[in-house]
Amino acid sequence: MPGINIFDHYGGKKTNRSVIREIIKSAYTHLGLKAKIIISVILVSDEEIKGLNRTYRNIDLATDVLSFPAEGPDNEIGDIFISLDKVKSQAEEYGHSEERELAFLALHGFLHCLGYDHETLEAEQEMFALQKEIIESTRFKKE
Repeated sequence: MPGINIFDHYGGKKTNRSVIREIIKSAYTHLGLKAKIIISVILVSDEEIKGLNRTYRNIDLATDVLSFPAEGPDNEIGDIFISLDKVKSQAEEYGHSEERELAFLALHGFLHCLGYDHETLEAEQEMFALQKEIIESTRFKKE
C-alpha cells in the first residue's frame, strides 16, 4: 500500500484525511501497483493555490488541484495540492457531496503523479476513462 502524507494548511475536517487515504488506496489497488510509493497531499485555500498556480504555471487564478510529480529515483511520486474552497464550491455546482469532490480531485492528482495527463485528446480520454472506472468502483461514485 502507498504511504500517504497529508498536510492540512486549511484547517479542514478530519474526514478529509480518510477520504484521501481511501481513494488513493483504491486507485493503487485498481491499477495493480506493487511498488512502495509515497505521495503527499496538501490541503489549501483558494488564495494559496492561486499563488502556486501563478508561480508554477503563470496562471493568476485559483484552481482546484495542482500536481507536482517528483523527479528522482526514490519512491516519492509527488505532491498534490487541493483547494478545499474549490471542493466546497464545485461540490455545490455539480450537485454532489464534498467527499465525492475531494475524492475525485485527489484521484486526479494521484494519476498525474503516476504520469497520466490530458495534454492530447487520446491521453485525456485514457486518463478520464480511468478516473471514471476507479471512482465508480468506490463509494464515491456519483450520488
